Amino acid sequence: MATGVKAQRIEFQEDLLFTHRGLSGPAVLQISSYWQPGTPITIDLAPGIDLAAALAQAKARSRRWIANELAQWLPARLADTWCARQAAWQRPINEAGDKALAQLAEHLQRWELTPTGTEGYAKAEVMVGGVDTRALSSQTLEAQAQPGLYFIGEVVDVTGWLGGYNFQWAWASAAACADALAAATQ
Repeated sequence: MATGVKAQRIEFQEDLLFTHRGLSGPAVLQISSYWQPGTPITIDLAPGIDLAAALAQAKARSRRWIANELAQWLPARLADTWCARQAAWQRPINEAGDKALAQLAEHLQRWELTPTGTEGYAKAEVMVGGVDTRALSSQTLEAQAQPGLYFIGEVVDVTGWLGGYNFQWAWASAAACADALAAATQ
């Protein structure tokens, strides 16, 4: 599933998880580093598919209910729940109006919502912030204002995408710092 922050046009194509408390999953974790409270996000629930064209083709060949057709591209329960939102989407696809199908496709591929918050620090898996990199030597990670004080890893304001980037940063910054400390003690 793709998700994006509108103002900056940051996009991720990752999985999305519907939980009993809201949205989660890799897409939400990725975008959460960029999202600002009160800012809407746009979610494409069928990325890579021209859903309007697919629904129009289905209308020409099928008598199945719209939700059953959508289940080709969405989880069946999500398709059922989404179609229950409007009476025009609760019918066989060959009986649906073209405008209703186009509207359905638009809603699914440009679902705009404004998150109401997060689960907070206790549940956080993604964090931003830390010691400002401008206050550190880019070669040694030594604090410019306090010689002999070094910062590495996730305590520094460097946030990587999901997939091990934070681990890579932690190891690389530790290696750079260790090399600098070894050179300073020789």
